[in-house]
Amino acid sequence: MDGPILLTSEQSRRIDALAIERYGIPGVVLMENAGRGVVDVLLGIDPAPRVAVLCGKGNNAGDGFVIARHLEICGGDVRVVLLGAPAELTGDARLNFEVLRHCDVPVVDLSADCSVARLDEHAGGATWLVDALLGTGAEGEPREPMRSAILWMNSQPTRRLAVDVPSGLDCDTGRAASATVRANVTCTFVAPKCGLVQPAATEFVGELRVVSIGVPRRLVREVL
Repeated sequence: MDGPILLTSEQSRRIDALAIERYGIPGVVLMENAGRGVVDVLLGIDPAPRVAVLCGKGNNAGDGFVIARHLEICGGDVRVVLLGAPAELTGDARLNFEVLRHCDVPVVDLSADCSVARLDEHAGGATWLVDALLGTGAEGEPREPMRSAILWMNSQPTRRLAVDVPSGLDCDTGRAASATVRANVTCTFVAPKCGLVQPAATEFVGELRVVSIGVPRRLVREVL
């Protein structure tokens, strides 16, 4: 492989599938590694953050639950805001949500009422907002309540960290939806996604950090 590795959303999904099915790495382990890696990046930048993690309902949300748990373990001030109904969580995301419920992390469900007032109440005052709303598989314009949450995040005078890809940004093309998180830092997994390195995406991606999730390099070579 000559030059930098760039992944499409389809290649990213293929890497996850092969890691689970052929290499025997459980999906929950990949998710744990992803979330823990993001926490290492965040604490390396700010050792004492006050964090609100905004979560959707897919695997990106599952990463967010892991992030919140490890921040609490490290003594961080962290809370979770749900923009996807808990009943819609499935698989590894559901498992990590159930684990989080046993931790001392405040969790509030705003999936049915994502008003500015409620976002201010439950996520305002954080020094970091973590975007765990939409992952690499999302396409087109974010729907409610994600759209309102993204616009609110961008209006806050605080730093934002995107998990894998800023919500609203097409990770293959770098095109931004009308509501796209403007991240200060983006922690992407395994390798940069094609769209994240496009010039037009720079204002949304911010500083790009690549986080390992424990996938062997030979697996990545197999997919490219």
